[in-house]
Amino acid sequence: MTPKRPESAGAIPKLVESPALRLPDSADLYAALDLGTNSCRMLIAQPQGNQFKVVDSFSKSVQLGAGLESSGRLSRSSIYRTIQALRVCRQKLKRHQVRRMRLVATEACRRATNGVEFMERVQRETGLKLDIIEPLEEAQLAVVSCAPLVSPVTNQLLVVDIGGGSTELVWIDLRDVPPRDRARAIMRMHHGFHSTDNRFPAAKVVDWISVPLGVATLRDQFIDVEDDSARFALMSWFFEENLAEFAPYKDEQSREGFQIVGTSGTVTTVAASHLGLRRYDRNKVDGLTMTSDEIDKVIRNYLLLGPAGRRKDPRIGMDRQALIMSGAAILQALLRCWPTDRLSVADRGLREGMLYAQMSADGVLKDTVD
Repeated sequence: MTPKRPESAGAIPKLVESPALRLPDSADLYAALDLGTNSCRMLIAQPQGNQFKVVDSFSKSVQLGAGLESSGRLSRSSIYRTIQALRVCRQKLKRHQVRRMRLVATEACRRATNGVEFMERVQRETGLKLDIIEPLEEAQLAVVSCAPLVSPVTNQLLVVDIGGGSTELVWIDLRDVPPRDRARAIMRMHHGFHSTDNRFPAAKVVDWISVPLGVATLRDQFIDVEDDSARFALMSWFFEENLAEFAPYKDEQSREGFQIVGTSGTVTTVAASHLGLRRYDRNKVDGLTMTSDEIDKVIRNYLLLGPAGRRKDPRIGMDRQALIMSGAAILQALLRCWPTDRLSVADRGLREGMLYAQMSADGVLKDTVD
């Protein structure tokens, strides 16, 4: 099936993979590292016109939050795995001589009683200083990263970032922004959700929420339920219950001009399954639009496969197979609750948001406004 993409959003930065040729000037390089509940990911990139190109990357499942739900602490084995991954990141940063960087940790380190202690150990053993960011900044960065996928015809936007330990949702009203400027208005949100710059029409945040349930923490809530289908149904119901106070529930919203953009490993995995990809291809997944019926079909197939079948499915992969059903439960609950039957897939997230924010603040991206 040919991927469906939103209408062009204008001259807004998109990701461009860099061929492995000569190394760029280190003075031009930026890095962004996202240490989440499940994964450690990093991008090193160089501004290029109104976009940036990735010159190096790193991604590894470290399961930092394993056992956190029951103990409230980061375990010794999780810490060891994570520090080993961060040492690799440090080597890459040193090799490229990167001087501009943003390194952050999210929900697992926010919740763990030894989170600050772990950050201090990371700095001692790797030389990397990570900031534990608050849910608000995490939501802002997720929104900024998805700006290129916002359609000019979108009046109401919901950005969903399904993480390992939490899920951030931001509802944005774009009706006061001219269609051709809507993606740019999203980009300017790296300053914060409430703009004080009166030079440009602003996107308005109607509401946002950080639900302390992600693919790892939701799975852990129901890990004792043996039946696969029952566990999935309970996870989906439980997540929906935790959304009860979010603003879109208060009034019936029109489907016209409403867009959901989802960013997470869950969303991209479901998209890869929908497309039948034997080998993951970011160019086919990022920007794809799926209907709720297409997503439900993929989820039903996951349930038919069962745990053993999902472990063998190459589209899911070994790193994702233990978490895909909790992520699918979150995704299904969201589509059940919002006034749209389509989802835009974003293969991008905090790292891209941090890169856009750094480059925009330095004024090195053309055709964007700081």
